Amino acid sequence: MNEKSCSFHNEKELRDGQGERVSAGYSPSHDKDNSALVAFKGIPISELKNRGILQALTIEANEWEPAVVSTEVLRAQEEWDAVDTIHPETGIQAGSDQPVQLISFSEALQHFQTVDLSSFKKRIQPTIRRTGLAALRHYLFGPPKLHQGLREERDLVLTIAQCGLDSQDPVHGRVLQTIYKKLTGSKFDCALHGDHWEDLGFQGANPGTDLRGAGFLALLHLLYLVMDSKTLLMAQEIFRLSRHHIQQFPFCLMSVNITHIAIQALREECLSRECNRQQRVIPVVNSFYAATFLHLARVWRTQQKTISDSSFVLKDLEVLAKKSPKRLLKTLEIYLAGVSKGQASLPGPQQCLGPQALHSEDLTFTGLCDLQPHSSEGSWLI
Repeated sequence: MNEKSCSFHNEKELRDGQGERVSAGYSPSHDKDNSALVAFKGIPISELKNRGILQALTIEANEWEPAVVSTEVLRAQEEWDAVDTIHPETGIQAGSDQPVQLISFSEALQHFQTVDLSSFKKRIQPTIRRTGLAALRHYLFGPPKLHQGLREERDLVLTIAQCGLDSQDPVHGRVLQTIYKKLTGSKFDCALHGDHWEDLGFQGANPGTDLRGAGFLALLHLLYLVMDSKTLLMAQEIFRLSRHHIQQFPFCLMSVNITHIAIQALREECLSRECNRQQRVIPVVNSFYAATFLHLARVWRTQQKTISDSSFVLKDLEVLAKKSPKRLLKTLEIYLAGVSKGQASLPGPQQCLGPQALHSEDLTFTGLCDLQPHSSEGSWLI
């Protein structure tokens, strides 16, 4: 029985029952507990509304004695209205005509600068611990140490990388909404859990489960990538490459792994020289992340890599990124200058899939976060 016929059937039973009681000399005012609402005891308010029964009761109440039924009906209507104002797992007001406002990288960062992160900060290990010859070699030939005045900013980056996704936090929700809208071009809000996240390259319906090894910093990096007009074009181009009919890869999972590389490069002081030069940490880490992603996309496209190559590509990428961060940053600078002139693009032809053609569950992806530690100088853990 479909919804409409179910509604009609229940309304008919309600009217028939009322008629039988009236013909027998029954008056609803005699006994509140025996009102017509008892017939629907145990049925959720949402189901009543779906079947049209709640509306029918409201209409019929005008013909009954108000003192008996209207109080029950109004109470049920108020209960439904209170429940129906929020979409589950989204935090989006159903009655609002305005979509969730996009959030900038600086606004999201400010949120983390103002909330209490002390419990997360206790977990970080700011630099790699080296012993023996490795420590001596690093001291003699390694990069310079980060300036004292920049260490608090570095620790903030590593602390954010310890934070998970909190779907109850409005700022976290806005970050996800912004990433989704900027990559897909959608103007509509979406649920924070759902299959649509697989279309962006997460493994499942909950993006928070894919942030291991990078934490919320992975989402901040994606936000940074899509909220700058120059890097947005790069992000969209890499996203299209990720949907290539042969060279497809899970875009967001790949991004999480690149954030993981950036975290390790920061901890191993590979970025200290550039941070000291610019007297900033967060912008350098952001640019390093974007430059590394750009290099991966170029290698992936020009060398015709596929998902089966993911672990090898990422390991080679990590070695190169840590060894030559200045070179990567220069490449990004040249690329973005070309974007300003309308000239930059990833080399090589490509074919794109439709927006619903690819799910990450169809891919076998191995990233850095899935690998075991391979060096005595540190582990994959933050």
